Amino acid sequence: MSSKEKLKIIALGGLNEIGKNMYVYEYGQDIIVVDCGIGFPDDDMYGIDSVIPDITYLTKNADRVRGIILTHGHEDHIGAMPFVMDELMSVPVYATPLTCALVNIKLQEHGTASLVTMNPVKAGETIKCGCFKIEFIHVNHSIPDSVALAIKTPVGVIIHTGDYKIDTTPIDGGMIDLARIGELGKKGVLALVTDSTNVENPGYSLSESVVAANFENQFKDFHERIIVTTFASNVHRLQQVINCAKKYGRKVAVTGRSMENVLRVATELGYMDIPQGILVDINQIKGLPKDKIAIITTGSQGETMSALHRMAFSEHRQVEIMPGDKIIISASAIPGNENSISEVIDELFRKGASVVYERSALLHASGHACREELKLMLALVKPKFFVPVHGEYRHLKIHADLAKSMGVPANNVVISDIGRVIEMSGRSVKLEGSVPSGQVFVDGTGVGDVGSVVLRDRKHLASDGMLVVVMSLSSFDAGLVSGPDIITRGFVYVKEADELIRELKEIAVEVVTTCNARRARDWSGIKATLKSRLSDYLYKKTKRNPMVLPVIMEV
Repeated sequence: MSSKEKLKIIALGGLNEIGKNMYVYEYGQDIIVVDCGIGFPDDDMYGIDSVIPDITYLTKNADRVRGIILTHGHEDHIGAMPFVMDELMSVPVYATPLTCALVNIKLQEHGTASLVTMNPVKAGETIKCGCFKIEFIHVNHSIPDSVALAIKTPVGVIIHTGDYKIDTTPIDGGMIDLARIGELGKKGVLALVTDSTNVENPGYSLSESVVAANFENQFKDFHERIIVTTFASNVHRLQQVINCAKKYGRKVAVTGRSMENVLRVATELGYMDIPQGILVDINQIKGLPKDKIAIITTGSQGETMSALHRMAFSEHRQVEIMPGDKIIISASAIPGNENSISEVIDELFRKGASVVYERSALLHASGHACREELKLMLALVKPKFFVPVHGEYRHLKIHADLAKSMGVPANNVVISDIGRVIEMSGRSVKLEGSVPSGQVFVDGTGVGDVGSVVLRDRKHLASDGMLVVVMSLSSFDAGLVSGPDIITRGFVYVKEADELIRELKEIAVEVVTTCNARRARDWSGIKATLKSRLSDYLYKKTKRNPMVLPVIMEV
């Protein structure tokens, strides 16, 4: 069987990490892409706003990409769309209506909405992209309009679950379509490509209806102001807060641009029911009694620029945290954000507010399936091959072991990595080669212009600071005309380090004199020697290694 007769599955993100989901399905001359998400920067990625997949492989094969299919509207599945569509502008995009609307907001902000073809598709419908037929299947998740995909390929059916849970009592939208998934399983599924996020958690995930009941307990008999923060995209949670506010006679103000955008779009599309007159402008809350107002805000992850962070540190224009306020954090921490969240919580307590954030309060339900739900999916699908995705390595390994315990042969279970190519036929599966892949850093408006060298310099500056030596040398004989002047940032305070600065200046003068004695006007040689001598001296003297930048002006 030739390689063209085999299906290729390539993850460009979403493996050995949480976030940055992007999966490529390729057969012959046809390619489809499932999801297009961002990753969140690690603590040592100084100044980086977000991380997106490296799509070099897709840009090189742009004429073969038949479509981009999105499973739902979370950032880790759609956040990279504005940047990716800059390179794949002519590729059609398929998603459910709410997901399309959320992507469109991003494209409008990026200035490319009119150039991208968005195709709304409802659960139960099927589209065709080259040789692929993709059926959209309704699933439960923490955002409406989430779908799994049944991808019908020439070698067999692949079920790509996206993010899902099995919620028997969802807030709205109906229970996950287990009947259709089971029907596909009976007909025969070649491979299950599935979410591994919560595989470490036993049992079943909490239902959103349980969260709704617990929200009522927080509102009932409380007579001060309530502020709720959650993920902006969690439409069900926003609806719960609004329902509770109405029941207990409170008006609702919303703050945070992403929250306002989601609320507007979800209401326009009919995914939320906002009672007439319940919403008030954030500027009007000062005229309302404390027991008549609830505020919904962004900032559940402690983001520096979020509305809740600005409230906590007295930087929000309209909302000042007061003693007696109740702050409800209805979200789980994304790995890596724990310290930021703790910092905000501490500051809220200092301001005299009470903060409800413990898991025991049951004010957040994960949107990802726990172990028993994952086992049920395996039992229904009965796949020949199993490919765990969306998780760090331990999640993938535990999920792979779970599949084996459910009867999938060990040789039919594949733990892949970003950029690795899974080749699959109707009879076999194996890892075969790799494609260009990795991380592309987004810093402000710059995409990809911050690489490993720049990040290394930022780490260096953050840990040791910098020292600049400025001097003017004669263009005639390279003699010292003025200086040297020493400027430091993040290393020592110059006014309290007179002796050290004096010694550094002496070394700089000595270097210039010595270099000129050997070979005049060798600017690069003088700079290199200056950097080396000063760095060696500073380490011996302070056991620190600041970045040394010689600046020589020719006069």
